[in-house]
Amino acid sequence: MNNKSIIFIINILIIGCTKNTVQNDNNIITQPATYTGTGSITQGTGAISNSSIYSCSGGRVTNMGSIISKDNKTWILPGENSFATGIKLFDLYNECVGKTPASINLADTAKAPVIIIDNDGEIISGFLYGDNYFELYVNGKLVGVDPIPYTPFNSSFVKFKAKRPIKYAIKLIDWEENLGIGSELNGGNSFYPGDGGFIAKFSDGTVTNSNWKAQTFYIAPLSNVNCVTETGAIRNSSGCNTYPTSANASYALHWAIPSDWYAAAYDFNAWPSANIFTSTQVGPKVSFTNFSSQFSGAQFIWSSNLILDNIVLLRFDGN
Repeated sequence: MNNKSIIFIINILIIGCTKNTVQNDNNIITQPATYTGTGSITQGTGAISNSSIYSCSGGRVTNMGSIISKDNKTWILPGENSFATGIKLFDLYNECVGKTPASINLADTAKAPVIIIDNDGEIISGFLYGDNYFELYVNGKLVGVDPIPYTPFNSSFVKFKAKRPIKYAIKLIDWEENLGIGSELNGGNSFYPGDGGFIAKFSDGTVTNSNWKAQTFYIAPLSNVNCVTETGAIRNSSGCNTYPTSANASYALHWAIPSDWYAAAYDFNAWPSANIFTSTQVGPKVSFTNFSSQFSGAQFIWSSNLILDNIVLLRFDGN
């Protein structure tokens, strides 16, 4: 055996030890077995544990489940949430309950209940629209949850009593049809990666913009997890621009959510700033456009990647 043959065999052994090879239709994709950052890797779809936590005629089935990562951690899919136990926010537009006003003049916001956060606070109202699901926390307490976790698209109105400065915390989940790989059926594509988007305006002068902080905790679907970079607390998936076309070739990254992330005293200053997206990029439905004037001054926000980042936590300290 000559030296070239020995070198060739060594190279093959090194490649075999450092990469997993998976079949993606007719193409071979090489996938690094490890991620250079702090996230946990999962591959393929998870197991369904609840076949539908919500259903509405014309809406997508809202499943939940779990998946085990390569470091033997269990992750709730599409993410831990308080939908089952949280107060459902007041409907501004929700076709599942027959509330479809064409304008704010036809909405019944005066009927919204006041949710008490601080007995000695002031009453603040707000308009909220999220794709798909969100939870609103104020001063460390859960105010309410989005009444529809997935589709059809809806919007909400809220009134709460709280003391200034108002400390806002919002959990965003871009729900998924294919649990664990962040994708859904769309336009004939069984593995369409979906997208998110959130906008809100409150009567204390708070609007969503780049002054908010946005941290990512679940990114999928990924063809190669190392397209995601980490610099300090910044998890950036904006460089991930290719999407897998089969379940087995789909990977995801997960990070544990701090148990006190919504607490008034939680230090979120190291989190990256929220990214701004246009209405065209988000593509809001009539549940937003019928009331767009109520969101004047607010901007659609998300983390670095509107398509791949599926769990995003927002924080902002208001006036």
